[in-house]
Amino acid sequence: MKRLWRRASLMQRLAFVALVPTFVTASLLVTILTHYQLITLRDMGQNTADAVATQAASITAGPLHDMQRRELIRIAQSIANLPHVAHVQIRAANGEILADSSGRSVAKPQDSLTVVRDVVDSDQPDAEPLGSVMIDVSLGEAIAAQHASLRIALLAFVASLLVATVIAWQAASWISAPLRRLARAVHELGRGDRPVAVTVTDKTEIGELQHGFNTTAAALFDIQRGMQQEIEQATQELARKNTALEAASVAKARFLAAASHDLRQPLYALTLFSSALAVDENDPVRLDRIAHIQECVAALDHLFSELLDLSRLETGAMQVEISEFPLDDVFEEVNRNFRMIAEQQDLRLILRTTDLWVRSDRTMLARILNNLVSNALRYTHEGGVLIGARRRLNGTVRVDVWDTGSGIAPEHMERVFDEFYRVDHPGSADRSGSQHRGLGLGLATVQRLAELLDTQVVLKSHAGHGSVFSFHVCEVPAQHVRSLQIEESPLDVAGMRVLVIDDEPAILSGIRYLLRSWGCEVATAEDRAQALEAAEAWPTQPDIVISDLRLRDGESGLDALAALDHYYLRDGLPPFPRLLITGETRSDRLREIQAAKIPVLYKPVSPEQLREAMMAVWTSSRSMV
Repeated sequence: MKRLWRRASLMQRLAFVALVPTFVTASLLVTILTHYQLITLRDMGQNTADAVATQAASITAGPLHDMQRRELIRIAQSIANLPHVAHVQIRAANGEILADSSGRSVAKPQDSLTVVRDVVDSDQPDAEPLGSVMIDVSLGEAIAAQHASLRIALLAFVASLLVATVIAWQAASWISAPLRRLARAVHELGRGDRPVAVTVTDKTEIGELQHGFNTTAAALFDIQRGMQQEIEQATQELARKNTALEAASVAKARFLAAASHDLRQPLYALTLFSSALAVDENDPVRLDRIAHIQECVAALDHLFSELLDLSRLETGAMQVEISEFPLDDVFEEVNRNFRMIAEQQDLRLILRTTDLWVRSDRTMLARILNNLVSNALRYTHEGGVLIGARRRLNGTVRVDVWDTGSGIAPEHMERVFDEFYRVDHPGSADRSGSQHRGLGLGLATVQRLAELLDTQVVLKSHAGHGSVFSFHVCEVPAQHVRSLQIEESPLDVAGMRVLVIDDEPAILSGIRYLLRSWGCEVATAEDRAQALEAAEAWPTQPDIVISDLRLRDGESGLDALAALDHYYLRDGLPPFPRLLITGETRSDRLREIQAAKIPVLYKPVSPEQLREAMMAVWTSSRSMV
């Protein structure tokens, strides 16, 4: 019932409320009137029966006294012919039936009323009764009249209900109409596209409600319109700021790309010349000065490496290349890169060997570990750094980098992964007294690389008690790799014929001096034409060609290498070993290098990196012949 009431509309509820009293009143009236009519009919029947019985007793006294049977029969028949009399019976005092006559009215036992009267002698009222008279009066006609009256009452009841229903529905419609208009107005007000008002129909409470609604709707529309204008202005301002931020981001990426290339050129030349100065130098004073120069160059190299990594991440130049490899290989690479640095600072670098294999980008994973270890060594003065891996139950491997450094205070932990955010620790200098200060991009680069690998670097640290950086990589089953016995040869490049292509004369001069100090035969060129001239000047193919990616007049080092390939192809010679050295960070240019599958180094390149890359390229080319 409650559910039906909740589903009913206001007009249905009002009509129901109006009909209930009408229905109850009409039902009570019909019931009471019918009841009283039935009582009245029975009383009338009883009175009729009493009157007939009394009259019959008076007129049968004489004949019954004289026992005149024929007269009694005639009297019985005469009484039986009266209306509503169904049966007349006259008995003697001893119970003998002297006259028995049936009337014209036929009555069922339940529809008749029986009255018995004693017959006494009028002259001797106190004497014994002479007999008795029994009269059966039929109530059938009265009951039929009662049924007809009841049907009429029911018809009147139904008609009154119909009339009441129509009146109640009309009244409910009239009463609820203003409320329905208010409900529609509320829905329109919710859309807020135009002002909303309703007509004030009267001066009753409904009229006051309508007037109040109009006032409130007008105020709400004004407020809503003001808010929409403010939202539009805020949206436009936000769009302008987003545009400005995007422009600033693009400008920053362009600046970093330009800086990474243009500033690396002289830095690369400075690296070459500073390394060349130390060749065949025995004076301790000059060697100390050269060491300081190389230390400054290394610091600049570190700063530009951070800028280069950020620039490549900003421009989307770093593409994820997923492969499966043993995690211990990456650990060994990190060990080679930082073992000597740790020993110079009297620190321990501990790598827990592991037989786990992982699926990830090997280069990016190595870069993450290199940055974390470099950062840990920078801020650790006692103890050391530990690198380990643990298998997790969810099919991943957790890699941890622990250090016993100065730790990170809680107020800095949420921002250490932001760009250009640096935590300055007192006394963060190495054993030589030089201050290790970065741009605050190392951990930002780590987190960006981790996001590309679909993981996250988590930091736990206590100020003064060291830190631990952790991240997860996907574990894969270990694979059996055939061990190749490769004869390891020293990194001796003496006697190599090297063709160097670069559009910076200072770089050409520095690398020529450095390679000749290693015993190499060197030819240089600034563009494709000079490279072809150098190839013609040599009777045989060079052992390796080192080229910059961006040459003068918009030329590309890839075009120069392709021209040399075409030149030597005429003589049927195999492809020559090649190496690209660039400071380029534009994603489209870097994708060209990836498509060409040429080994690449990013400026500035240390002499050790150059020597190792030259030997790796030359050895790989020789093994393919």
